Amino acid sequence: MTKGRLILVALAALGAAAAFIVYGLPTIRAVSSAKTAFSDCKDCPEMVPIPTGEFTMGSPGSESFRGLEQQHRVTVPSFALSKYEVTFAQWDACVAGGGCDGPAPDDQGWGKGTRPVIDVTWDEAEAYAGWLSKKTGKHYRLPSEAEWEYAARAGTTTAYSFGATITTEQANFNGGPAGANRQQTLPVGSFPANAFGLNDMHGNVWEWLEDCWHDGYADDAPANGAPYLSAECGEHVMRGGSWVDDPAEIRAAARAGSSRDVQSWSGGFRVARSAE
Repeated sequence: MTKGRLILVALAALGAAAAFIVYGLPTIRAVSSAKTAFSDCKDCPEMVPIPTGEFTMGSPGSESFRGLEQQHRVTVPSFALSKYEVTFAQWDACVAGGGCDGPAPDDQGWGKGTRPVIDVTWDEAEAYAGWLSKKTGKHYRLPSEAEWEYAARAGTTTAYSFGATITTEQANFNGGPAGANRQQTLPVGSFPANAFGLNDMHGNVWEWLEDCWHDGYADDAPANGAPYLSAECGEHVMRGGSWVDDPAEIRAAARAGSSRDVQSWSGGFRVARSAE
């Protein structure tokens, strides 16, 4: 397995520096009010119902730091998404239940408990979702890229669910000279939720998604909210940015790709549950 910070796929260049994130600002038509959360078992993540909706995925030409991200319309059926990123405590329950094995994720000395689990590969995240499915009889999985962005925006059309800008009082990221740089993860739910009732969709940790990585959106990208899959899928999409990233990299439409075997102190995941 590959250790260290996320290996992200380069998409564009900003001067002499590589820019590895694509940005987008979709328009969304959907109910943007928080729904009542639920949990399928004692150790299961708290889940939030996400309503059906339609939005424009991708970014306009005027978007700052924009990469290869052509706009396209997507209809997202209803589903549920975990309110928080999966925590160390929830991961430990999977280990105790026999669903998650391999080397124990490293918390970097920051603490476990309600902090988001880090240092897990894409396959390990998949194993956790599979364990939940077996335990509950419900279909748990990683969210698709379209589902994730739709949920992160929660009915907004700005770069962040909180508006055109974001502060370190609203999310855990590298705020630079004008804000906090905490240099580690924080317990999930440390910041306000978005209009759908989801926490930490901006920052804290990058989140693994089901989709195979493609530079920009593929011509055959699904328009129905399903993940983009291909025969050769060594890299998967990650979304949300992390504690180590600056504001540009935690935008709702920012995207990155990483090899499925990467483990990182800035990478974690949350889970989706298909509607019944």
